[in-house]
Amino acid sequence: MATIVDVASLAGVSTSTVSHVLNDTRHVEPETKERVMSAVKATGYRRDVLARSMRRARTDSIGLVVSDAGEPAFADMVHGVEEAAAQHGLSLLLANSAEDPARERAAVEALLDRRVDGLIIARAAGSSAGLLERIREEKKPLVLLDRLADLDVDQVGVNNQSAMAALVEHLTRRGHERIMLVSGDLRVSSLRERYDGFRAAMQERGLEVPAALLCEGTVTAADTFDGVQAVLRASLENGERPTAILACSTLLAAGALRAVQHEGLRVPGTMAFATFDGFTYSDLFQPQITTVRQPAFQLGESAVSLLLRRLETPDAPTRILRLESQIEFRRSTE
Repeated sequence: MATIVDVASLAGVSTSTVSHVLNDTRHVEPETKERVMSAVKATGYRRDVLARSMRRARTDSIGLVVSDAGEPAFADMVHGVEEAAAQHGLSLLLANSAEDPARERAAVEALLDRRVDGLIIARAAGSSAGLLERIREEKKPLVLLDRLADLDVDQVGVNNQSAMAALVEHLTRRGHERIMLVSGDLRVSSLRERYDGFRAAMQERGLEVPAALLCEGTVTAADTFDGVQAVLRASLENGERPTAILACSTLLAAGALRAVQHEGLRVPGTMAFATFDGFTYSDLFQPQITTVRQPAFQLGESAVSLLLRRLETPDAPTRILRLESQIEFRRSTE
């Protein structure tokens, strides 16, 4: 295995010059730099990254744990984290918890074992407070992404309640008063915020929110299909069918739309429909679906910025960022 001495000997320079070229720690004349890089290529020399990281007490890597990397919003957040990390010369280690707290815990432990410099986590439903205590024990910088909490830790997400209020206003202005909310698992903080925003916006307009029109606790698209179908059938029997449905995530929207179609209802003909996050290329759907679009890529970038700030200034005040979403109004709510 080639050593730095071999590179220096072949290039006709000192080992310190080779080190400066490889680490970009001092100006080296272009001709000398070219000789060093040619020698590196000729000898097949590779730096011992682990030894270097131990000397610096840094690994130049960060860990990211998300609940579902396949969902469009989370996929864009991952891309944002990845892009920002690359711009700062950081490697990214990614794990998917699949909404399983035990799997999330195992992923965090594995990342801690690899001595990542910091962690970014979009917590799983039912994630334990003990997990965050474990990270604090290791004195690792942490940023919560998307799913925020009442904790003294750096966080970045969106203003879910204001986005939901804007959706309710949009629908009520079009005469909708019986609006069904497909809220999903309310242990997820972002879904809980959308749920609370919906109820507050409806109450502000003097509109009731019957429990029969709240579809909670669903986890998968299949569960959502069953839940929405049951609500629609019950409401038909009571003669009080909802005229609009709001889904709080892509997965929930998929299950809800299947149930609507299965019951022979048409969007937007007999049922208005809108969702948070939406689908890839949703503007190509027929009908085009009204969607609350999170600035997901920017959320990922912001999470890295917060993490780097914490790494550089460990005692800096905690920051909680709330970015604004954009609502794309389309035919499904006309």
